[in-house]
Parts: sequence; C-alpha cells; structure tokens
Amino acid sequence: MVELQNYENQGITIWLDGEQSSSSKVSEAMSVREENSYMRDYVFSGGKVSEIHFDRITKK
Repeated sequence: MVELQNYENQGITIWLDGEQSSSSKVSEAMSVREENSYMRDYVFSGGKVSEIHFDRITKK
C-alpha cells in the first residue's frame, strides 16, 4: 500500500478493473480476495508513468 500511496502522491492515477480507484481500495481488493490474481500495467505519458492499472486475471 505504501508503494501505491507514493505513486498517488506523485499524481499517478490508479485503476482497478477499469475504474479509477485509490491505493487503499486496490490494497483492500488484493488482500480480501487473495484467491484472485491481478495483473499490473503501467501507462506512460511523455516517458513517465501516468497511470497504473490493476486488472483481475480470470481463468477460462
């Protein structure tokens, strides 16, 4: 959570399953739903990270 809070403090937006979120909501989702896996994607703008996306990975 501290890592994600640092990103937020730098103005980087955090997304969870396609919706803008927060460090606390992402951390909660990952700890409460431990059976789920999340993929982290970094979005760059001007050579710097501008967004971090967490998307749930589902098995088909």
